Amino acid sequence: MSDDDLETEKAGEDGEGGEERYPYGEYEGGKDEQLDRHGWGSALLPNGDIYEGQYYHGRRHGKGLYCFKNGARYEGEWRKGLKHGHGDFLYPDGTKYMGHWRKDLKHGQGTYFYANGDTYEGFWYKGLRHGLGTYTYKSVNVTHYGTWKNGRMEGPGIINYPYYRYHGNFEKNLPKGKGCFTFDAKYMQHGFYVNMRDPAFDYVGAEELKIEGTDNNPPVEDLGTPIGIVPIWRARNITEYKTELLPPEPVPLLVKDSEDSILDIIEYLQQQYHEGTGADEEEHRATPSPVPQDMLVDIPDIDLDNI
Repeated sequence: MSDDDLETEKAGEDGEGGEERYPYGEYEGGKDEQLDRHGWGSALLPNGDIYEGQYYHGRRHGKGLYCFKNGARYEGEWRKGLKHGHGDFLYPDGTKYMGHWRKDLKHGQGTYFYANGDTYEGFWYKGLRHGLGTYTYKSVNVTHYGTWKNGRMEGPGIINYPYYRYHGNFEKNLPKGKGCFTFDAKYMQHGFYVNMRDPAFDYVGAEELKIEGTDNNPPVEDLGTPIGIVPIWRARNITEYKTELLPPEPVPLLVKDSEDSILDIIEYLQQQYHEGTGADEEEHRATPSPVPQDMLVDIPDIDLDNI
């Protein structure tokens, strides 16, 4: 996995501009009483992008196909004008993501197919690999299964080589600390990895190279493997294979639900309540809603993540 892959994942997802406002291109389809796009429709946007699918009071909402002028395309679910739910995104260079989205970002279970044949299958959080996942390096037939944090290998992991495995801990995509190699579940070589500067690396500006970053919020392009750093294996001893001697296995990451998740639940309850009122609505007006009245507010434009 190269550092360029991180930039590739973001390429092609933008290009829609800001919120949709009239006038904004050509449109054919349903409209509501306010003449906003509503129901099924097809739109040619001023920037050359094309959308065909469902609208809800002026916003893309439901299933639809969005074709970007740069060649990218997204087909899947929308919510309040954003990619939200399950959908497939085809990038201009042929790479593809199939999985879940939330607020226009890859979020949840999904699979990313890279142009060089590599794949990542696992969990995402706010657009980055985060949680349990498996990255497959096609050219060398090697897979890495483990824990990912903010786009990089962090914590316990297992690398499966064609004839042996490595079990250990990772930091910033590199193995570090105690670990062991296993061979056909018969023998184990114990030792540890240390991360050292590559003597063959051209250290022009080497003072900027460091294993431990100081930026608490690094940009996406800086989330690759530290350059000029190589992991060195130090073997200690060889034993028979015993599962109790293996390092800790990768475990799922606990992701704290944001307040937006609670709002999603409230909206779902509201929808279920309104769908349950049909022909007998007049006879049941006195029945209280399962959602408190002070919570029945319009909340789609509130971005609680930035509060």
